Amino acid sequence: MNETTAFTAVTRGLRVTVRAFYLADQSDPEEGRHVWAYRVRIANEGRETVQLLKRSWAITDGMGRTQHVHGDGVVGEQPVLEPGEVFEYTSGTPLATSSGFMRGQYHMIVTDTGERFDAEIPAFSLDSPHGQLTLN
Repeated sequence: MNETTAFTAVTRGLRVTVRAFYLADQSDPEEGRHVWAYRVRIANEGRETVQLLKRSWAITDGMGRTQHVHGDGVVGEQPVLEPGEVFEYTSGTPLATSSGFMRGQYHMIVTDTGERFDAEIPAFSLDSPHGQLTLN
């Protein structure tokens, strides 16, 4: 996987950084199958301990079709992040087009108070050698 541009968003001291990688070995452009991996780094730069409960994604392909994905946690976990802690994971998504983009939210809770908030996942592009899409 080649290193790509990092996309970052900060919400209430929670820094979410994403890098996407085109997986040529899992893609079949002639069959309309393009696959990306994305590496997410969640760093708690705030003063509160928080837990990631759920995630919501909007995945948009090169034709403008958007798929919404919701679920508990990430990669089977609901990590608790104390101040200064970092959680990283890798996941992936297929598209029928050679480019697209993703954005979303992590639905968080402050463990001490029970207060809930949404942490932004920055919009990031899914680019392949077979086409380009730029974020507006």
